[in-house]
Amino acid sequence: MSGTSPALQPPVDAVKPVRHPDAPAPGELLGAHYGQCFGCGGDQPHGLHLAARAGEGVTITAEFTVQPAHQGAPGLAHGGVLASALDETLGSLGWLLRTIAVTGRLETDFLLPVPVGTTLHLAAEVTAVAGRKIYSTATGRIGGPDGPVAVRADALFVEVEVEHFTDHGRPEEIRAALDDPDQVRRARAFEVNP
Repeated sequence: MSGTSPALQPPVDAVKPVRHPDAPAPGELLGAHYGQCFGCGGDQPHGLHLAARAGEGVTITAEFTVQPAHQGAPGLAHGGVLASALDETLGSLGWLLRTIAVTGRLETDFLLPVPVGTTLHLAAEVTAVAGRKIYSTATGRIGGPDGPVAVRADALFVEVEVEHFTDHGRPEEIRAALDDPDQVRRARAFEVNP
């Protein structure tokens, strides 16, 4: 992460990330953490419907296909949508640490245009942990998992308690999530969801 801003440089006392022993197994599809999530939720008609899988160590891979609703310039993905895809992939790393974390800072570089209809192949990893701060990096490639990098990001996530969501979210959505047996099961199993 040498080209990133000082805010995204781990401090000297940061430690190497450790995959939680109860984390999803490598290759396991993580599924949506919430049906209404723009990034991973299946209930959002124009969402990314990003499908993330646990990787080895503290890594995630994911894919999403750019739809016409995701364009900015004619025929090209909107930069904010691409940043959202990176953010969602980076956020999924919490499943491997079994911690709840929110984006504190995200720096994104746009290297190549991403046309509508393109499948973006994403990969993310936690690089360091310092207290409540989780440092991570991600890339989005076109043309396959080994294709050219079109977008990349470095991020700082901050560990929070579940009250972050219950205290600040809209009560009707919090209630709906808590009334959904699948959401409650996933929250108990992975301790990541509200």
